[in-house]
Amino acid sequence: MLRTRLASYAARSTSSRGRRFEEPGPDYRSEFQRDRDRVIHSTAFRRLVYKTQVFVNHEGDLYRTRLTHSLEVAQIARTVARAMQLNEDLVEAISLAHDLGHTPFGHAGQDALNECMREYGGFEHNLQSLRVVDLLEESYASFPGLNLTFETREGILKHCSVRNARELGELGVRFIERQQPGLEAQIANIADEIAYNNHDVDDGLRSGLITLEQLAEIPFFKEQLDWVRRQYPSIAPSRANREVIRRMIDVLVSDLIQISEDCVREAAPEHIDDVRAQAVPLIRFSAPFVEVQRTLKEFLRSHLYTHPRVAQMTRQAHETIGFLFDAFFADFDRLPVEHAARARQDQTTKGRAGAARVVADYVAGMTDRFALQTREALAGLK
Repeated sequence: MLRTRLASYAARSTSSRGRRFEEPGPDYRSEFQRDRDRVIHSTAFRRLVYKTQVFVNHEGDLYRTRLTHSLEVAQIARTVARAMQLNEDLVEAISLAHDLGHTPFGHAGQDALNECMREYGGFEHNLQSLRVVDLLEESYASFPGLNLTFETREGILKHCSVRNARELGELGVRFIERQQPGLEAQIANIADEIAYNNHDVDDGLRSGLITLEQLAEIPFFKEQLDWVRRQYPSIAPSRANREVIRRMIDVLVSDLIQISEDCVREAAPEHIDDVRAQAVPLIRFSAPFVEVQRTLKEFLRSHLYTHPRVAQMTRQAHETIGFLFDAFFADFDRLPVEHAARARQDQTTKGRAGAARVVADYVAGMTDRFALQTREALAGLK
């Protein structure tokens, strides 16, 4: 049964902790709807369509990108939020924004850029997503970034070191005091995990890099596959794959809702601040399904992410990101005019670390194909 009335401990836009820069409230939307809309209209969101999930964009049109992944996370998160009487608009805003700071070439690109930035504070896509919405987007005349609500920004920042948290003001307090975010943020976090595990399995099967026979060694996958084959003995393999993935997501989401409702009932929070004061998250799987998720992750790491074809893309990503960072950091004139000016200014006021961060911002904002095109163009100048 669907329930639309918000629970007492749900996030409410009417009692939001507000925005960094004060502005008049919206007339026809809630504050969290406004956040969602600002994310959707942002440049960083549009770029996600050409950013890698696992397979580089030009590898094929049917593989997930960061954009389609974000949409799938939002769909799962909204389902859980509605079932638990939590704020759907907020979980959607968080889900759509959570990967805005991702580099080209997925996690390989992040690792490469982190290596480039090792002496200058490092690079982490989660913090970069916050940096995008707080500073780098330039859509509004009155303030930098998107000026999102505290609650959406809280959900974007899934994890953070204590050192970095000390520089984030109110947003960093929970990492220092070991508190939890609101339930909507917790849902978006686990919806992300459900989506990428299952959809990476789907893309791996589609690519032919992993097989049903390999996956059938995972009891949870085999259980769903056997059910599909019993019910549809003549089903084509491609349809069987998708039916198994659909069932896996359904079972995981159902377990997540049931166990999370039990956890909330036991904790008995009356307000969102009671949720934040908990020692551990209230949104979680049962122990058997924690193991299912762990097993899926390990399988993907062993059979897909380290597959020779994916490893080749990973090497290309490392080489491309490293080349671009070094080229721009060595000669700011190779950057677009506004980025070059910012690099020079930040180098004056913040030292080489400031300039390096400007270069990292520019490289992180690239799409896969633009990064490859830019590397080719710069290589031709040498």
